[in-house]
Amino acid sequence: MPIIVNIDVMLAKRKMQSKELAEILDITPANLSILKTGKAKGIRFESLEAICKALDCQPGDILEYREE
Repeated sequence: MPIIVNIDVMLAKRKMQSKELAEILDITPANLSILKTGKAKGIRFESLEAICKALDCQPGDILEYREE
């Protein structure tokens, strides 16, 4: 898939665990895992906004396009 999800990268930069981010976002760790692995079919802008707010980053830090 040409869209790469870099939540793990931002979590490492912020020294935050997935469990902590899931709690902040009020989602289950399983749903966060689906996002992190790129298995999600889409993401709502409000969810993307919440992730960016929690990780103090921009959407481009989370999502990346790579041509196959």
